[in-house]
Amino acid sequence: METLLGLVTGYGVALILAATFLSCLLLPIPSSLIMLTGGAFVASGDLEFWAVVGAAYGGAVLGDQVGYRVGRMAGAPLLDRLGRSPARARMIARARDLIDQRGGLGVFFSTWLVAPLGPWVNLIAGAGGLGALRFTLWDAAGEAIWVGIYVGAGYLFASQIETLAGLAGNISGALAAGVVALGLAAWLRAALRADRNKTRGDGG
Repeated sequence: METLLGLVTGYGVALILAATFLSCLLLPIPSSLIMLTGGAFVASGDLEFWAVVGAAYGGAVLGDQVGYRVGRMAGAPLLDRLGRSPARARMIARARDLIDQRGGLGVFFSTWLVAPLGPWVNLIAGAGGLGALRFTLWDAAGEAIWVGIYVGAGYLFASQIETLAGLAGNISGALAAGVVALGLAAWLRAALRADRNKTRGDGG
């Protein structure tokens, strides 16, 4: 947190914009923590509220749009190349399930509820042919929630920023695990239903 505080102090809203933009392109940047820090600086009067919100939101939406366009242009070959790593293959599979099951709503959830899947969802939405307008509307709505949660929390709990940062990381991981568990449960239910239908058909 000391490093992040120093970076935000030195580079201000430019860092916040760059962080949210690059984090949407599969780069391991702690954008949520940077937004929390930005909110804390708003509370202290060192940064302007709308400048922080605008930078975070603009960077996030622009990053998602770039990811979507890359997915649309590069398509399946890019995903196949990225999926050679087992860990990445799992993320791609989870993101694909989210889009297959929820469509545009999956894009919405990936921006804030399961943010670690967000960059993968952007690529898959583009590669899978999800409409650009549909993607943009759901994405813009979701990013507004993501930015509002973290900048707002940083502002409201500026004096406990380090504790809040640790809690935010744990919550994010728990939410992602919960969505994966729900996805597996849905898959299992569908598989059991298909098996029952097949059994009935064979019996008939």
